[in-house]
Formats: sequence, structure tokens, C-alpha cells
Amino acid sequence: MQRPWLDHYGAVPRHLDYPQGSMSDAVLKNAVETPEQEALSFMGVKISYGLLGEKIRETARAFWGLGVRRGARVTLCMPNVPQTVYCLYALNEIGAEASLIHPLSAEKEIVFYLSEIRSTILVTLRQFYDKVMRVQQEYPLERLILTDIDDALTGLRKWGYRLAVKSRQPRPRPAENLCSWKAFLAGGRPYEKAKTTAGDGAVILFSGGTTGVNKGILLSNGNFNALALQTAAMAERPVRGKRMLAAMPMFHGFGLGVCVHTVLVCGASAILVPRFNVKDYAGLIKKERPNYIAGVPTLYEALTRTPYLDGADLSCLLGVFSGGDSLSVELKRRMDRFLAERGATVRIREGYGTTECVTASCLTPDHEEREGSIGLPYPDTDYMICKVGTTEAVPYGEEGEICLKGPTVMLGYLNRPEETEAALRLHADGARWLHTGDLGVMDADGFIYFRQRLKRIIVTSGYNVYPSQIENVLDGHPKVQISCVIGVPDAYRMQRVKAYVVPKGGVEPSEALRQELLDYCRIHIARYACPRELEFREDLPKTLVGKVAYKKLEEENRSAGDGAESGR
Repeated sequence: MQRPWLDHYGAVPRHLDYPQGSMSDAVLKNAVETPEQEALSFMGVKISYGLLGEKIRETARAFWGLGVRRGARVTLCMPNVPQTVYCLYALNEIGAEASLIHPLSAEKEIVFYLSEIRSTILVTLRQFYDKVMRVQQEYPLERLILTDIDDALTGLRKWGYRLAVKSRQPRPRPAENLCSWKAFLAGGRPYEKAKTTAGDGAVILFSGGTTGVNKGILLSNGNFNALALQTAAMAERPVRGKRMLAAMPMFHGFGLGVCVHTVLVCGASAILVPRFNVKDYAGLIKKERPNYIAGVPTLYEALTRTPYLDGADLSCLLGVFSGGDSLSVELKRRMDRFLAERGATVRIREGYGTTECVTASCLTPDHEEREGSIGLPYPDTDYMICKVGTTEAVPYGEEGEICLKGPTVMLGYLNRPEETEAALRLHADGARWLHTGDLGVMDADGFIYFRQRLKRIIVTSGYNVYPSQIENVLDGHPKVQISCVIGVPDAYRMQRVKAYVVPKGGVEPSEALRQELLDYCRIHIARYACPRELEFREDLPKTLVGKVAYKKLEEENRSAGDGAESGR
């Protein structure tokens, strides 16, 4: 395979040597070599690599005490808190697989996630207790482990949190399968470390993938360890000892792969941010002075609008990375000006990837950028632009489907061999290439340009939202005849979800009905995926074959200038 981009790599090596062990092996190595160095920072609490290693092993003993063994699957319904990190690597130590899901997922979604992987143990925060108890009415759990923010705090910070927050939360009712974090750790037993290889499954992340249907993606130890070394190489400067502001959630490939695992493998520090709030985020930048920040375009849109960073000194930044969604040329220009005005010597670098290859597999070089380009492939990663529906490469400059191969490509979709076969296609070189379902172009120098998604997916604040799932929910309401959901341009979220609804005969459209349908969506759909607008129609446009012509609705919105609003 010709790789015309090699001359543009600068200081980035073309090939890397990857570890053959587990994710936990790669991280715990630093607990031995640099035990005093900071690994995590959370709400003012600093956790060294030595302490991180102790916490991981303590948590591994606790899971072993529950009977978790090699091949078991445990669900972590958690934000970015230290316990999420401990659980992830503890499970990896004993050869179990961690499934990470959004803690704001709707009840029905959590039931689906649990049943899809047959997970019977769930770890979550105390604040989600009521929701998870309702989940158990449909999917009983063997063990529900509840932790809280104060389990990661010490001294006055722990006391202050309990006084200000925890005292106002409802106390969980006793249940046979319920276990506090303290009791969970107290039940620990000496564990047997798994003999894990790079090819063994390690993490399950859920995504609509290349078809828009939500499914579990099984990623290996080797996938994550390769990503860590590749990302560090693309940084083009030493990462050890540096600090990353980790606001991207760990249930997202970007957050887990880049902001946490890469950081911990490379001996840097992850400043954990459990929930994004632009004021608090700005405060952390000024207080913690991180060297790296990473986020979706929505995050950078918020930063350029906030007054909280006016006059701030951002000279500490060595890297600013954008992924999870397409970064517009206009937003990139604004963010670059924003950084320069505050003393930063770097510009925002856009990456591209999919959960099927953990996260990023392509990044704008530090020393060279081309307007509209998402950059160059990672080391040991090949890109090919194929004629849609085939494995045939198109000429440089011609649009086609983005395909790639490399050490970060997934093991496959859980329980869906046909979809795995469709996504990982055998090419003439004898290798399986990931067909991303995205359209793009490669220029003669190997720079990649993202065009659009082949499938009908809405991307809002970096999350994939699948219109068909929302339509299924709305169409299931007794007062709805038919619905159609589209994404409309949004200056803040990039896209926001808009629903068109035709009420059933005899049902009059009203504000009360609109609110009823929106409330109904919130029960069945994750908050970030819920429609922000709902418009009633007497009928919906149809194609010649009788399908709802959603593209006509999208065109109507573009013609009406619907994207001018912020949608917040």
C-alpha cells in the first residue's frame, strides 16, 4: 500500500513497537518505576502512581471476592472519578472485561446494555440509585455496587462534600444485592493475576458504529496500548510528567483511550473532570494549568464564548485536540485566535476516528496543517478511500468511503457476526480493513478530508444519536401516528435533535401534547439524545416509494436558516 504521507510525519516515527501484555501491565509499570509521580488529580486530591497501583490491586481483590473471574463482564455506569479508573484496571488485572456506559442513559437503554453483554454486576454512583433500582425490575442484578464522590476524597474535602451534598441525597434502601464501596473493598480476597495477551478482549464500548444501530464494540488490550503509544508519538514531544485535563468521559473512546489510558501509560497525569461545566472547566484550566486539553467541538465553542477565561494565561498548553465530531473551519479559526490571544503557542489540532478503532486514528500534524483536513494517519495505520460499497480504491482527490487498517481496529461487534463481517472487509492485500461508513477524500500527499457520514446519524455535542431509535420511541406513543427525526445545525452543539410528529386522528396538537411527548422521550432516551424541538405536522413528505423523505425536512430547515439559533 502506497503511503504518500510519510514525508510529512516530521518527528513522528513511522513504526512503533507495541507491548504484548495487558492494559493494566502498561499502567502498573509506572507504579514501579515512578511511584511518587502524580497519576491522577481529582477535586484537589493528588494520587501518585504508587497509590494508584495499590488502589487497582485493592479493587481487583474486591472483584475477586465477588467471584469475578477471567471472561466475566462487569458494567461501569460511571463518570470520570478515580473509582472508574480503579475498576477498569482491576478488572483487567483478573482478565475480566469492563463495559463502560453513560450514567445518564435512560432506564431502557441500561437494560439493553446489561442484557446485550449478559452483565450481572454494575458499579454506579449513589445518585443514580433510584434509576438503577427501576432497571432491576426488568433486569435483576446479582450485585449492585454503589460508590460516591466522597469515596475518592480525604480530610476536609470529604467532610465538606458530605455536609454540602451527600447529606441532602436520599439514603439507599437496604437490599440483598446492594453493596457500598466500603463493604465491596472489605470483602476482597487475594486474586490470581490473569495471563493476558494483547489480543484478548478488555473493554466494551457501545456505539451505533457504521450502521447506526447501537451495539457493543469489543476492544482488546492491544488496541488500547497501541493507541496510547501512537497518540504519544503524534504529540511530537515528551509526554511523561505532563498533565491532561480529562473532561471527555471514560465511557467514550476519546475520553478513555486518549485522556486516561494514553496519559497513564506514558507516565503523565489525568485531571479527572466528572461533569463538564464551562465555568468550572475554565477554573480548572487556570488553577491546574494543564499541558493538554482534548474535547469535542462543542467544548471549544463554549470556551470561545465564556468570559471566565478572559485574560487567562494559556502558555502552559502544549497540545489542544479536537475529535468526536467535525471541526468547522470557522470554529478552528476562532479557537486558534482564542489561544493566541491568551499566550498559547499551539493551535488546535483536529483528529478523526471511530469507536471501532478505539478513537483517533488520524491527526493534524503539529508542524503542518491544511484547511479542512483531519490530518495524517497514525503510525502503523493505513488509510484508503474506497468506492462506496466496494473494496476498490479511488484516485487521490476523489470522494469515497474512508477505510483503515492498523493495530487499534476492534475485535468485532458483540453478538453480531454479520455486521462485523460487513464492517471489517477483506481486501486484495489479504488484510481486513475497517469500513467506517464515512465519506472522505485523500489528497496526493496523504492528508485526509472528512466530508459526511454515509448513514443517517446525528452528532450532537460529540455523541452519536440515531433518528430511527427516537422515531421508534415516539411512534410507540398512543397519540402519535408517525414521526421523523432530523439533526439541524446548531452553533453550540453542531447539531440538535428536532422531531416532526403527526398526531393520530382525533388528537389535536397542543403545547400540552408537545410537553407530554418530550417527557415521554426523557423516560426512554438518554438526555443528550432527546429532541430539543418538536413540531406538529398534518403529514410528512414522502419519497416515490412511500418512505418519509427526511432529507426534504432537512432542506426545509436549511432554507429557513434554522441553524442560526444556539439551541441552548
